Amino acid sequence: MKSLRSLIRQSALLLMAGLLLVFSVLVYVGSQALLHRFVDGRLLALAETMAKIVEQNPNIIEKSGDDFTLAAEMSRSGHEHRDLQEAAHSLLVFSPDGRVLWKGAEGVAQHPTPDETVFERVRRGNTVFETVESAEGTPIRHLFLPIRMQGQVRYVLHAEASMLVYRETLNGLVLLLTLGSGAILLVAWAGSGWLAKKVLTSIDVLSTGAEAMSEADLGKRFTLDSPYQEFRRLTLAFNSVMDRFQRSGEIQRSFCDIAAHEMKTPLTILQGNLEVALLKARTAEEYREALLNNLEQVGRLIALTRSLLTLAKFTSGKPPVQLVPLALEPMIQDMVDELTLLADDRRITLSFESQTVPSVLGDAQWLKQALINLLDNALHYTPSGGAVTVRLQAVEEGVAVAVEDTGHGIEPEHLPHLFERFYRTDWARAKDAGGTGLGLPIVKEIAEAHGGTVSVKSQVDKGSVFTLRLPVPTHLTIPA
Repeated sequence: MKSLRSLIRQSALLLMAGLLLVFSVLVYVGSQALLHRFVDGRLLALAETMAKIVEQNPNIIEKSGDDFTLAAEMSRSGHEHRDLQEAAHSLLVFSPDGRVLWKGAEGVAQHPTPDETVFERVRRGNTVFETVESAEGTPIRHLFLPIRMQGQVRYVLHAEASMLVYRETLNGLVLLLTLGSGAILLVAWAGSGWLAKKVLTSIDVLSTGAEAMSEADLGKRFTLDSPYQEFRRLTLAFNSVMDRFQRSGEIQRSFCDIAAHEMKTPLTILQGNLEVALLKARTAEEYREALLNNLEQVGRLIALTRSLLTLAKFTSGKPPVQLVPLALEPMIQDMVDELTLLADDRRITLSFESQTVPSVLGDAQWLKQALINLLDNALHYTPSGGAVTVRLQAVEEGVAVAVEDTGHGIEPEHLPHLFERFYRTDWARAKDAGGTGLGLPIVKEIAEAHGGTVSVKSQVDKGSVFTLRLPVPTHLTIPA
C-alpha cells in the first residue's frame, strides 16, 4: 500500500523537476537566441560599415588592404576602432562570381571558398548568414553582404566571427542551470518532507486515537489543536460520525432490550400454559382452551416479528421503497371501502373527504401499510358510535393525508414519544395488551423514506388527528 507521505514528497519533487526543466529549457533557448542575435547584430554592423566605405569609395578595393583598413578606422572612433581592427582580419571581398578581390591581413588563406549557392542567394540581393565548424572544431559565424552600385550587386562582402565565446557562454549557462536545479530539487525534497510531516501529524493523531478506541470509549471525542480549518473540519466530521455511531449503538441496544422484553411476555405465557397443561391430565375442552391461548400468544409473536423485520428494512442503508408517480385518491378510496365493513361491525362511521391533489412519488405497497396502521389505530381506539374521517388535501409544497378520530385522545406528555419504538401510553396498554408499540414508528420510517413527515395533534376526550405529509415533485402537475 502506498504511503501518503511518500506520495506528497514524490509529487512535489516531480512537479518541481518538471517546472525546473521547462524553466531551464526556456532560459537556454532564450539565451541562445539572444546571444545569436548579439553575434549576428555585431557582425552585421561591422560589415555594413565596411560596405558603406566601399560604396562611397568604389576604387578602394583596388588599393592595398592597409588603405582599406585605415579608411575604415578613420570612419569610426573610440572603441569601435578596435572592433574594426579585429574585423579587418576576418573580412573578404568577393566579386559576384566568387573571385576574391580583397582580403584582410590574416586568417584568410585558411578560409574555404563559399558554396556557389551562397553567391547565388547574395546575387539576388539577400544577406546570408551561416555557421560552419573550423578544423579545430570551433564554430564560425559567416556573413555574406551584397554591395550594390547602380542597382546591381557589384561586390560580396564576407565577414566572420568566432562563436567560441558564444559556445562557452551557453555551456556555462547549462552548468549553472544544472547546479541550480539540483540545489532547488534538494531543497524541494527536504521541504516536501517537512510539509508532509506537518500535514500528516494531525491525521496520525486521529488515526492513533481511532485505533485505540474501544466500545467503552464511544463517548470520547477528539480535540485537535491545529491552525488549519481543513483539519478542524475533519475533526468535527469524525466527532459527528462518532455521535451518530454512539446514538445508533444506544438505539440498537435499547431496541434489543425492549424487543427481548416484549417477546419475553408471550413466551412466558406459552411456557406457563404448557407447564400447567402437563401437570395433570386434562379434559379435551381444557386442552383446547390452552391451545387457543397459546395460539393467541404465537400470533402476537408473529405480529411482533413482522414489525421488527419491517423496521429492520427501513433502518438499513437503503429503505425498500421504489418511488413512482402515484395517485393517492383512488388508493385511499379503495382502502376506505375495504375497511368500511370492519367499521360497521364496530358501529363506527368511516368516511373519506378528498380534494383534487397532484400525484406524488411513492411506493403504493408501503404507503398502504402506513395508512392501514393509522386507520387500524383510529378504529381500534374509537368507541362505538364514534367517527373516523380520512381527509386528503393539498398543502404548501405537498399533499397531506389526515386520519381523524373521536376516540379517547392522548395526554400531552405522551405526544413527543408516540413515534418511539415500543412506546405505548398507559391507557393504550390497559385497553389492549396485544399491541406491539411498533405501528407508529413504522409509519414514521415509511414517511421519511418518501421524504415526508408524520405528526399528531390530540385532545383528551375529543380525539386525535394523525397527518401524513408527502412532498410533490415540481414536474408533476395537478390532474384535470
